Amino acid sequence: MKNPATKKSTATFDILGISTATLCLIHCMIFPLLTILPIGLSDNCIIDVLFAMIGLVIVSKIVMSNASKQIKIILATSMLLVVTNVVLEAIFDIHSVLLFIGGFGMIIGHFLNFKAHRNT
Repeated sequence: MKNPATKKSTATFDILGISTATLCLIHCMIFPLLTILPIGLSDNCIIDVLFAMIGLVIVSKIVMSNASKQIKIILATSMLLVVTNVVLEAIFDIHSVLLFIGGFGMIIGHFLNFKAHRNT
């Protein structure tokens, strides 16, 4: 039988993961539009790195948990895509679609994990 505290902490990580991934996607879609407005905003990778670090912590907790192998693969692959994109942007100033694919994957993976733990 599963420990109720573990179930609750995993659900908390999933809710935090869904929220963070959604905010990250909103940031990545809206921020480039804001940089073209003459209000003094510039492209800064610090926010991207912050979102990636939060994501790494959350995904590592879920990957180390008793989540299904499919969910672990979805989350780990999505996180790899996000981190790859952040590195490409920070070092080479290359903007790629990897971030959007990884972000959607993170949301889907966390949602599936949340749903799986809620049903057990």
